[in-house]
Amino acid sequence: MSIDDSQFARLVVERKLCTSNEVELILSEHKAMGDKAASLSLSDLLLQHGYITHSQIKRLNMAMDEDSMYRPAQQIPGFQVLSKIGQGAMAVVFKAKQLSLDRLVAIKVLPKRLSENQEFVDRFYREGRAAARLNHANIVQAFDVGESGGYHYFVMEFIDGETVYELVSDNRCVEEKEALRLIRQCARALHHAHQQGLIHRDVKPKNLMITKGGDVKLADMGLAREMSDFATAKTEAGRAYGTPYYISPEQIRGEIDIDARADVYGLGATFYHMVTGKVPFDGTTPSAVMHKHLKEPLVPADHVNKELSAGVGEIIEVMMAKVRDDRYRSMEELITDIDAVAAGEPPLQAREKYDHDLLETLATGRTVDAKPADTEETTGASPRISVQWVLALGVLLAISVLCNVMLFSGR
Repeated sequence: MSIDDSQFARLVVERKLCTSNEVELILSEHKAMGDKAASLSLSDLLLQHGYITHSQIKRLNMAMDEDSMYRPAQQIPGFQVLSKIGQGAMAVVFKAKQLSLDRLVAIKVLPKRLSENQEFVDRFYREGRAAARLNHANIVQAFDVGESGGYHYFVMEFIDGETVYELVSDNRCVEEKEALRLIRQCARALHHAHQQGLIHRDVKPKNLMITKGGDVKLADMGLAREMSDFATAKTEAGRAYGTPYYISPEQIRGEIDIDARADVYGLGATFYHMVTGKVPFDGTTPSAVMHKHLKEPLVPADHVNKELSAGVGEIIEVMMAKVRDDRYRSMEELITDIDAVAAGEPPLQAREKYDHDLLETLATGRTVDAKPADTEETTGASPRISVQWVLALGVLLAISVLCNVMLFSGR
């Protein structure tokens, strides 16, 4: 029996999918079949005899992958692995002690199956280098990146807390004042990254850690890219990089010139989820969700959660504008409005953008995505747009009348 089969047999018995006697019986039959069964693994045989299912095999293989990483993780020089703290599609994260400094750290380990793909390895090291360039109180700090025993690892700051995703699970909402505080901290972190020429491209609740002291730590630079890295941008052109529930329209289209406003959108979608308990757009498939990001009007957050102030609703709508020129140009602009709303004042940056867009639309004769007043309740269209339409028309009418008076008085 191969090493892989021995490990698989141990897991099958540990999880009580079958007994050790049943495994021995299957192996005896396998041996008796001779060369005819040489290509069959233990999992194939157990599946044929009805002991396990395809989905159980998949889960057992994932557990084997995790076990195979746990052992080499324990052998990373200078670190003592204590426990597993998380697992995603791309890596397993362990809690460990850095022996030289006697401090807790987190170690992310790339699975062996991905280590054989150079694209994943390159992306893993890009994440480490990107994180190492950032030094901010609201960003998870990077310590080291390397390879040991054929396994690639990334050592970072250990955060003892929970993610924003855990905070909003089961459709729970974050109270407005607290949400503004957390989003402001994340905006400061992203502003720092943007100043270093990096865009995160995957801002979402799972990548926002909250410490025991209540502060945000932005994590996971796995999709981060330099704004000036046009070579990488061209290789990624036409492909959507990001998480469907929080991805910006330009990322969905696979545009080359992605900039800081993509992170503004992702943070806006995260803000929406925090204060409503729901993602901005939902669907049965990732492509259906992304199509809504591109085409479907956003139901304002303050229409979903009636306890929210209109100011928060306005901020989120500007953050999640489908046309990026209509969003906040920078995190600094966003922070200005957050501070205003937190102080009980209107978000002037957001209102200026509304007014400017409406006046420009009227001046050029373009149409806008506004619904008739009698359909607002069923479609979720914002009444703020209707009021601004009236104000804009009134301004233009006043200007027109003034011009006519001046023209006639000059005759």
